[in-house]
Amino acid sequence: MTKPPADSSGGSKAPVATSSEVAAFLRQVAVAPKPSAQGSGRGRLIFAMDATASRQATWTEAQQVQAEMFKAVAGIGGLDIQLVFFRGLGECRASDWVSRAPDLLRLMRQVQCVGGHTQIERVLRHTLAEARESRVNALVYVGDCLEESPDDIAVRAGELAMLGVPIFAFQEGEEPRARACFQEMARLTRGAYCSFDRSSAAMLAQLLSAVAVYAAGGHRALADYAERAGPEVRLLSRQMKG
Repeated sequence: MTKPPADSSGGSKAPVATSSEVAAFLRQVAVAPKPSAQGSGRGRLIFAMDATASRQATWTEAQQVQAEMFKAVAGIGGLDIQLVFFRGLGECRASDWVSRAPDLLRLMRQVQCVGGHTQIERVLRHTLAEARESRVNALVYVGDCLEESPDDIAVRAGELAMLGVPIFAFQEGEEPRARACFQEMARLTRGAYCSFDRSSAAMLAQLLSAVAVYAAGGHRALADYAERAGPEVRLLSRQMKG
């Protein structure tokens, strides 16, 4: 976990996501751009996380979510995941690509949350660099706030859209400025947005697993997964058939 991402630049408890918000998220996943086939036959997903101090309380839960994502894609054809995180005074790092849950969990356990400002644009720049080198099927971003220019982030998101990389943005809480920006990131790239809180970890794991299955095998694999998954993912399957 020593590689810095490529970069040319220098309140109150939130409610659980409502059923209508979950349904809206799943509809967006259903119409996301179809993943292009990789030469290796494996999907590639970048999992980016805000590791500033405000995220410490849910970092442990995030590790378990990662394990669930790998379990969900077992037998589909495989998924390579790269962990990207930012924290502290300008620290933003990316792991190597890994294909096993234990490897990714080991990397995450080496990371401690540290106070600092968000660096979402750097995450998007890094994703652009990776996607230009070899296809990236999806970017998952998990964060809670925004401390940079939404316009700058929108420009990078638009560039990712041109490369066919959807952003699936998950917001912890309901901070309004971040919510608007995350929703725009998802809209521009034909990805999806959903909010969550600590009490909705199970729902978050289901939705993230659905994204992982989509990245590994596309819409058909996601429909098959829905048959044995929870109600949120089964709802997605019905929407796709419609």
